Amino acid sequence: MAFKNFLKIFIIIEIVTLILIPKTAHSIPFVVFHGISNKCSNHGVTQFTTLLSNLSDSRGYCIEIGNGEWDSWTMPFLKQAAIACEKVKEISELSKGYNIVGLSQGNLVGRGVIELCDGGPPVLNLISLAGPHAGIAAVPLCGSALVCILVDFLIDWAVYSDYVQEHLAPAGYIKIPTDINGYRKGCKFLPKINNEIYRNSTYKKRFASLENLVLIMFEHDDVLVPKQTSWFGYFPDGSWDTILPARETSLYIEDWIGLKTLDEAGKVKFVSVSGGHLEISYNDMKEHIVPYLVENSTSWLKISKLSHPQPEPFKLYACN
Repeated sequence: MAFKNFLKIFIIIEIVTLILIPKTAHSIPFVVFHGISNKCSNHGVTQFTTLLSNLSDSRGYCIEIGNGEWDSWTMPFLKQAAIACEKVKEISELSKGYNIVGLSQGNLVGRGVIELCDGGPPVLNLISLAGPHAGIAAVPLCGSALVCILVDFLIDWAVYSDYVQEHLAPAGYIKIPTDINGYRKGCKFLPKINNEIYRNSTYKKRFASLENLVLIMFEHDDVLVPKQTSWFGYFPDGSWDTILPARETSLYIEDWIGLKTLDEAGKVKFVSVSGGHLEISYNDMKEHIVPYLVENSTSWLKISKLSHPQPEPFKLYACN
């Protein structure tokens, strides 16, 4: 009788193991695109990339575009996306598919690679931390350095002019709610990748092909205006009074880029974490980023929930 009971318990354990632990799950490479005023060699970005690699057992690459600290302010996004496209093509380990982890403005470089990169390796998951996907209504605080003096001058001059669009990167995603006509006529990047003017079926098909879209918003983010842009939420055209949730925007309702398609398939994760802009904790990284850096994310999530939560050893201030 004891042996029969043991055998039953053993069979139950084996069944649970087969369900929860996939035999073929493995990690796949990922790339990081950093935010404005930063570069891959900075400590925060290096620490972030290394920690993600260690937690997921995935090979991580931070892809630099020109001089990161300068060019993240001054290089137009179509050029940034084109450079990033060629760089991911050159990394042989990415050829069978890879994930993108975007940090703030770096998410738009990642979106450019997903939608605009012809002949590039397939992107499986986009994990977006504080991405200005629906635009921003105010430029991030810069400071008093030479580049900041130039930034302030260009913004005051005319943000949607050809010159500013060619010399100030954030101008490519500044969306003034009360100047929608100027935005649609002059803004060179965000209207393109969001299919706001011309509905490009290729861009939509590529974006909708993602296996997972993880949108992480920081509850106390005072850099992105509004912070809900991290979830594709934004001000309605012509008004500063309210903020539309993503599912109430025309971009979603009319499915301009496939966001609704992804969401209805259960592939969009709207995640809210505590902290200011890009203040990501160790536990939040484990819960909301690492599972999507392995092949079988659903099974990884099941396994991870069996573990007891660990105390957070530090806060990682990734970058701006």
